[in-house]
Amino acid sequence: MLKKLFTLICTLWLPLAASAAEIDKTQPYQMMTGVAEVAFERLKAEQTTIKQDPNHLKLIVDEELMPYVNYKYAALKVLGPNVKKANKADVIEFMEAFREYLIASYAQVLTQYTDQEIEFEPEKKLDSSRTITSVKVDIVDSPRPNIKLEFKLRQNKKTGEWQVFDMIAEGISLLSSKQSEWSGKLRQEGILSVAKDLENLAAQPIRFEAKQ
Repeated sequence: MLKKLFTLICTLWLPLAASAAEIDKTQPYQMMTGVAEVAFERLKAEQTTIKQDPNHLKLIVDEELMPYVNYKYAALKVLGPNVKKANKADVIEFMEAFREYLIASYAQVLTQYTDQEIEFEPEKKLDSSRTITSVKVDIVDSPRPNIKLEFKLRQNKKTGEWQVFDMIAEGISLLSSKQSEWSGKLRQEGILSVAKDLENLAAQPIRFEAKQ
């Protein structure tokens, strides 16, 4: 169940990819909509290369998606209380492994790309006193019903920039689901053991699979 949900959420995170040089990160709503427009155009333009070399999707994710993802904050949320008893070097290694795992996971899911459309909720006024906000979208994947998704974003108060750190689909948080999945091994075998697992998963080649 959690694996299927993670695949769904990764698919829906697709619209967040775009060129960091072209998108204003200080405006979360404009950032999200701008990223979506650029993302779909690049995926359409590079389908020939992707078909020849599916691993090219890892490059696209690294260049176009990760600038908008606060993977360090997300990794800390996944680790939860395990951070308290870990040394800094181990936490940093886990963060980097988590980043590579995200890249590979999103790249694999992008092999299922079929030109889905998204509809953003109307822009809402930001509360300047808050550093957490969200943007809701509907994923239009006819003839199936629309899928409602919520992106959670966190602001860096020093730079004023926003980044995505979590997604909620069907009422389930991506971070919460992964924390639940890995919590036992984190407690029993430690951060570096899970980091190694993530590195191994990230190293797997991207393959086209039958569309569900």
